[in-house]
Amino acid sequence: MDPLDEKVLRVFGDVAVDKRLARLEVVSRLPRFISEYLISRYYRSDPVNWLDKLVKVVEEYHPEPKDRDRVLSKAKREGKVTLTDEYKVDVDLKRNIYFLHIPSLQIRDALVSESIVEQYERILSGLWGIGVLEYRPGLVEAVMSRGRDKPSFTPLVLVEFEPFQVYNVDVKAFIEGREAFTTQEWIDLLVKSVGLNPSVYSERQKLLLLARLVPLIEGNVNLVELGPRATGKTYLYRNISYYTRIYAGGTVSAARLFYDARLRVLGDIGTRDAVIFDEIARIRLSNPDEVVAKLKDYMVDGFFERGQLRRAHSNCSLVFTGNVELDYGGVLGSVVDYLPDFMKDTAFLDRVHGLLPGWELPKILKSDIHLAQGCALAADYLSEVLHGMRVQSFEAVVEQHVELVGSYTIRDEKAVKKLLSGLMKLIFPQGEFDSSELRRVVDLAVELRQNVVDILSEKAPHEFPRKRLGAEVVG
Repeated sequence: MDPLDEKVLRVFGDVAVDKRLARLEVVSRLPRFISEYLISRYYRSDPVNWLDKLVKVVEEYHPEPKDRDRVLSKAKREGKVTLTDEYKVDVDLKRNIYFLHIPSLQIRDALVSESIVEQYERILSGLWGIGVLEYRPGLVEAVMSRGRDKPSFTPLVLVEFEPFQVYNVDVKAFIEGREAFTTQEWIDLLVKSVGLNPSVYSERQKLLLLARLVPLIEGNVNLVELGPRATGKTYLYRNISYYTRIYAGGTVSAARLFYDARLRVLGDIGTRDAVIFDEIARIRLSNPDEVVAKLKDYMVDGFFERGQLRRAHSNCSLVFTGNVELDYGGVLGSVVDYLPDFMKDTAFLDRVHGLLPGWELPKILKSDIHLAQGCALAADYLSEVLHGMRVQSFEAVVEQHVELVGSYTIRDEKAVKKLLSGLMKLIFPQGEFDSSELRRVVDLAVELRQNVVDILSEKAPHEFPRKRLGAEVVG
């Protein structure tokens, strides 16, 4: 076994997983943070028969949408059915009831035992697990026997539930675990944990990969990444964090993003850690004037309002990813040409904290070469760590050890400090580093903002004259 793998198992134990197993076809329909949890769980409990058990959980208990009627028929015929799904509970105070959302069955009005909600409160925001659903037609008959109209609920009741996601993770243990690794080992471990093979990437490319995680560990970060297809942009955000929402083309509305006045529910920006606008050239806004104005307002300080919702705040980060064509390793033409019209506005661009040069990253083409092998942190564990560390601030550490040099505006300063705070949480969560290690991270944070500054200068040279940002490591 590789020395780093041995150390990972020794330090992190049950939250480590063999990444090669996570590429099994049987779990390909599940998010990575769920498949790795299941593999780790069943492999450790029964190294001989673990695969058979895993196949049953996925193939028998996690139906595809086309199998909806087959599953409902089984529930009607046998009185109950077992399903693996991402269950979500909504509270209806007017009717004093909990409604259960079962995505694989396209049902939003099933019922749930209150004891399950009390035991697993996280289910109120959505929780993957295996559950037993009982079919109880008598509930409908009981309501109608009282002279009432047919009730507006589906008589399926979640009576047993076993969660698949780890939660209430001890972030302190993660931080303490960092002390057992050198900085290079730790960077390699994080790269493997997101499912990639660190030996394929240069030291700079590894840091660029970790920069993708900054919006997940640091609140209110606005990041743009442009690069060729097949470099893993969307894959990371879809599979590494439960707390993201991805818009892959299509039409985006202010209701979906901020607040739905008709349903009186918060949009994705109000409930997620990060919203990702994938393939931004294909994104369409239902009401461009309203959506762009609210996005620009939100990107300043995290506040937004819409309709009856007044002055709400969120720490949701925004990520904009797009594809570019390459010419001899660099971008063909101007970066600006690949941005949608609503992002070419300098007022919008100035609110972007950093531009990640994804064109420097190699394409992920062969699983046995480019994907992770050996032991690393399980994706569900890493997801919870990233989520948990958002509340921590490294601002004081940044202020103590970094001095910004150059013609910084307030937005330049805020951008570099937020990017640097996120990178330091990832690489130096224990707050210990030497000046040369910190120097590399500082240079990257400054560079990502410098990329935005250069685009602004290209778009409006009189308003944003050419300048060079810098920073010194002090203290």
